[in-house]
This record gives sequence, C-alpha cells and structure tokens, in this order.
Amino acid sequence: MQGVVFTGDRTLELMRFDDPTPGFGEVVLQMKASGMCGSDLKHYRRPRGVRQASGIPAAAGPVIAGHEPCGVVAAVGPGVDPRQARVGDRVMVHHYQGCTTCGHCRTGWQQLCQRTAIKVYGNNSHGGHAEYMAVPANTLVPLPEDLSFAAGAAISCGTGTAYGALRRLNVSGNDTIAIFGQGPVGLSATQLAAAMGARVIALDISPERLARAREFGAAEVINPGSNDPVAAIRELTHGEGADLTLDSSAAPEARIAAIRALKVWGTCCFVGEGGEVTIDVSPDMLRRQATVIASWTFSTIGQAECARFVVDRGIDVDALFTEQWRLDQAAEAYGLFDRQTGGKGVFLL
Repeated sequence: MQGVVFTGDRTLELMRFDDPTPGFGEVVLQMKASGMCGSDLKHYRRPRGVRQASGIPAAAGPVIAGHEPCGVVAAVGPGVDPRQARVGDRVMVHHYQGCTTCGHCRTGWQQLCQRTAIKVYGNNSHGGHAEYMAVPANTLVPLPEDLSFAAGAAISCGTGTAYGALRRLNVSGNDTIAIFGQGPVGLSATQLAAAMGARVIALDISPERLARAREFGAAEVINPGSNDPVAAIRELTHGEGADLTLDSSAAPEARIAAIRALKVWGTCCFVGEGGEVTIDVSPDMLRRQATVIASWTFSTIGQAECARFVVDRGIDVDALFTEQWRLDQAAEAYGLFDRQTGGKGVFLL
C-alpha cells in the first residue's frame, strides 16, 4: 500500500509499505477518510532530519501521517471481542494508545497515561493517510450511520477537540463566547457553540476565515489585525467582557487577549498546542476572579458523545471541508493547507 510521510522542510513523499495484518487485539481498517489537522503542519514544517516536532518519543523509521482516521473494519485479529469490532463496522479511531490498564486508559483517556510512552497515530505510529491502518480494537469508536466518513474524520480530532473544550467550559445559551482563531478547530468550536445556544464572537486575522465563521453561526466577527480585540469584545458586551473565551490559535497575543477579554468571574480555555503566554496575575486574573483552564483533545467517551451531538442537532460537519483530495495529491494538499487562509482538507479513499 501507499502512505503519506512528512520528510521535513515542507516536503512529503508517498511511500510504499506492506499491507498491515492485525496482531493480537488489533484490527485493520480500510481507510475511507483521513482529515488534515493544523497540528500536522508542525511535522510538515519541521527541519529535514529532525524526526519529531514534539516531546513524544520518535519512531524507528518512516511514519505514515494522519491522525484523523475513519474507515471500515477489514480484518480482525485474535483476542478481539466481537462486541468491540466486526468486519464491516464503520468506525472512527481515538488516535492514542497508552498502557491500556491504568485509570486514565480505562476511562478512555489513553493520551493521559502516566505509565508508558504513548503512541500517537500519525506521529510516532502509523496514521491514516494510507489505504489501510492497523490499530488496537480498544481505540475504535463507532461511527453513526447518519454521518459521512469525512465527518467521522473531523470528529476524530479537530471537531472532537472543539467539543471537548466547550464541554469543559460548560457552554450554554446564557453565554457569550469569544473564539480566537477560526482554523478547523476554532471554526468547529464556532459551529458547535452556536448549536449549544451561545452567542459566538469569532476572531481571526483572515477575512476568508471570518466569512466562514459567519456562515457557521458566529453572531459577530473581529479581525485583531485591524482592531483591538479586547476593546472590541467589551464594546459588544456592554463593557463587561465575554462570559467565556477559547483560544485555538496558540498565538501568545491571542492567548493574553483571551484572558483580558473575560468579564469578572469569566473562564478562558486554551486548546491550541504549543507556544507561551505571559500573564500579569493580579490585573489579568486575580482581581477579576478569572479561571484559566486547558483542554487536550477528548476521551473515547467524549468522541462518541460528540458524534451523537452532531447527529441529534443536525450539524453539517461536512461543511468544514473546503478541499477533498486523493493520496497522490498530498503534496498539493499540504502546500495549500500550509498557507492557513482556507478551510479544512480531507483525503478520501
């Protein structure tokens, strides 16, 4: 089979690999959709010869990219309970594996495992940008029949990450939420928060992304490149500030603005990976009783809950995708995605 491998310095190769066979407790998926995520760009942009762009232990050889996998079970290995997986099942993948036995792993949070170096599919273990993918059966999450494989791919990371952050914020119809960054995760958060009844203020420096945010339910949009975002948010909230803010950009200036744009007793959530922010604790947090939290993706339970929420609310997750690609178009796909002005891309197989 063929798989997409990031080779550094904004290059990639479509390499040939042996078709996988399922080991004990594993299944092989025939891939149907594999989404492109903003965090892919860290690996796509990394200097040639640097194996990893994060603190996760490196793999021994070339690794197939893609951590938003969705497909059909094609083969089942020994030791797999039929209640976990059968040939023909439509499934998403929770793209982490830890020790599988600690409290975090057993409650669906394998990425929080403290006992072993975790596997992250598409990072230090083969991901979904290929024709087939072997994964442990315990990483599978059922894909509802009402959802497309592309929607399942989005929920497997970007949309699921947005949903997890909004759940941590306890968003309701009483809230005004300012969402910084309208890339795939931020735009998903705009779409989901609007469906939860919140008034959404969307922020981005890209006019194209702000236009899409309007289409996805944002009540107001702000371009921080031409406006003071904190002042603009206060103007839209009778001088008080937003009840909630969410930063999906990881930009230091957006993060501090997300804190300073809060009303008294407000809550800010950081979801964007990497980066730093300097906080002046007294004026920025302490004297406004502000709460700052972080949200790292989601559990298997949260992933399934997100899928059900999307189905029950009739949310058009497929509308996130502005480009659909074949694997042999991967170089063109990531070249376009690297510009960070458009929407989300997906490989359909």
